Amino acid sequence: MLSQFTPEPGSRWGCLADHLQHPGVYAAGRLDADSEGLLLLTDNGRLQQRLTDPRWGHWRRYWAQVEGLATHQPQAIEQLRRGVLVQGRRTRPARVACLADPTDLPPRQPPIRLRLQVPTSWLAIELQEGRNRQVRRMTAAVGLPTLRLLRVAIDLMDGGPPLSLDGLEPGRWRPVTSTEQRRLLALLR
Repeated sequence: MLSQFTPEPGSRWGCLADHLQHPGVYAAGRLDADSEGLLLLTDNGRLQQRLTDPRWGHWRRYWAQVEGLATHQPQAIEQLRRGVLVQGRRTRPARVACLADPTDLPPRQPPIRLRLQVPTSWLAIELQEGRNRQVRRMTAAVGLPTLRLLRVAIDLMDGGPPLSLDGLEPGRWRPVTSTEQRRLLALLR
């Protein structure tokens, strides 16, 4: 589905309004239709803006399954860390590390397209900006096209643990805890 509440005419994808009936609630950041993972919904426009504006530098952590063996391409990893040219603009530096295959991930629905002769690997990528399809464009620019992409955490940059997918099954949601609510509202002071 699309991570928005308004359907796009002619799109084959549904939207959040098909599953949540909460008027005045919006996503603080978006995931493209081919991505999955953490999505924070809020009815507070100031909070939405605070979490999505790159000036505030909230790190967003992604796990990306890429074509190729990233461990054999240290120059590609270093390029991602320094920032790459995407659509004529350099991205901010990123935090990037190779990951072991996450064995506890459920299969993606629909499944990703795999080619039997092309090995894959996983990267943990953290960004402070969220341009359209940025992770996919960055990894493609360094020769490691993304096959599967999950946003796993958002750091509130307040010294506490990041908001994460821990304990959530795919397709499930939960309200923020009272502690998370206090931390989110403290961002607006």
